[in-house]
Amino acid sequence: MMLGRIICKRLHRGEDLLLAIKKIAIEEKLEAAIVLSGVGCVLEAKVRDARGVTIRMIPEHCEIVSLQGTVSATRTHLHIALAKEDLSTVGGHLVEGCIINTTCELVLQELKGYTYGVRLDEETGYDEIIFREKTDDDGSK
Repeated sequence: MMLGRIICKRLHRGEDLLLAIKKIAIEEKLEAAIVLSGVGCVLEAKVRDARGVTIRMIPEHCEIVSLQGTVSATRTHLHIALAKEDLSTVGGHLVEGCIINTTCELVLQELKGYTYGVRLDEETGYDEIIFREKTDDDGSK
């Protein structure tokens, strides 16, 4: 595996964090990337809990203290940790509805030589990631 481009973007007030990242992945034609850093703040947030069922609303300003996961033009899977105004921390699976307040400074690292695919995992019930290593001949190994 070789590291590819580093993509640095500033996201702005009112943007939906997940939708903005998905848009970047499509515009940059990312086949496989990871989040190196994501810091900023949100007006409100929505995250899915660990059971994978319940989406919880966090209706207050929060600092983004951690953002990590896999990103591509076809599949994005991100987890976020947020510090609330009382400095308690909450987190979960990022879903649409995390609305940026002043900014989000986002840094993505492209992973050359890989693509992400998806396959339904009957055990989990989710479309799970498939890591595909590319070769020089046909683009996949």
